[in-house]
Amino acid sequence: MRKRIEIPKGIYGITGDNFSNGKSNLDCVKEMIEGGIRILQYRDKTKSMLEKYQEAKEIAKLCKEKGVIFIINDHVDLALLVNADGVHIGQDDYPVEEVRALLGNDKIIGLSTHSPEQGFKAFQNENVDYIGVGPIFPTTTKDTKAVGLEYLDFAIQNLHLPLVAIGGIHEDNLEKILARKVEHFCMVSGIVGAKNIRETVQNLWKQWEENQ
Repeated sequence: MRKRIEIPKGIYGITGDNFSNGKSNLDCVKEMIEGGIRILQYRDKTKSMLEKYQEAKEIAKLCKEKGVIFIINDHVDLALLVNADGVHIGQDDYPVEEVRALLGNDKIIGLSTHSPEQGFKAFQNENVDYIGVGPIFPTTTKDTKAVGLEYLDFAIQNLHLPLVAIGGIHEDNLEKILARKVEHFCMVSGIVGAKNIRETVQNLWKQWEENQ
């Protein structure tokens, strides 16, 4: 039986240069790492695959130098090409078992889930190392309908695997997430869109630690 790979607790960083006020994904990643983020996902929905490869290769190199776990969103081939630490896939992407066969047992696989049924299925699958739970609130970074806090509560209570609270999380609703003592959470535009990403991340760390 395969043992799940643990991911660092705390803030889960995701790129999004369409929300970053002109900063490149690489610049945002540098600041996020300076702020203390230890796991990063490269997600880009607009660039060509060549541009994604070139950018992801640079970020992968930086993450390796800094000891940060690097995850690629959706593209298993890109993850292999840049030797990322793993991939994050959605419900409509390739089957988890096929992705695991390509990556081997030593790479991380994260899976987006939007309901208790999807979450429980992921929990039963040893190939899934962690799940994304959300989008909890309405968000401009994904088309998926918000699932609300109910699914997050279910996941915390019933799904005994790492889960990342994600989707529409901002300063004005973060307390609702942290009050549930989540071990992993993600903000996209709230981080990459900040004037000072490093300071924003450091402040988020303080808030998270105070609620643990």
